[in-house]
Amino acid sequence: MPYSYDPENIFARILRGEIPAKTVLETGHSLAFHDIRAQAPTHVLVIPKGPYVNWDHFAAAASDAEIVDFTRAVARVCAELGLEPGAGGQGYRLLANSGPHSHQEVPHLHVHILAGRPLGPMLVRPE
Repeated sequence: MPYSYDPENIFARILRGEIPAKTVLETGHSLAFHDIRAQAPTHVLVIPKGPYVNWDHFAAAASDAEIVDFTRAVARVCAELGLEPGAGGQGYRLLANSGPHSHQEVPHLHVHILAGRPLGPMLVRPE
């Protein structure tokens, strides 16, 4: 499936330093920063530095090094913020939207790390 990456999306602009972000972690292939529209007491976004639209695109086109770095960056943010259950934290939720039905707002792969309060069910079942 062809993916059309928009190099003017907000995350691309953050990566280029055109828009400031409150960085939590930066690695060779990933960037984690606080979400400016936080939906929980802890709300961090982790993005790959490469131009990937969504998870499918990333999994199909990213190098092994990018995939490992991104996955470990997510885990490292959770560890550094003390979110891991069993290690003193109360847990966290990872969320990655992909496409219009998921309400993906920015066409650049990003994982939301949400924590700091009970988050409730993922979805409400239709009656």
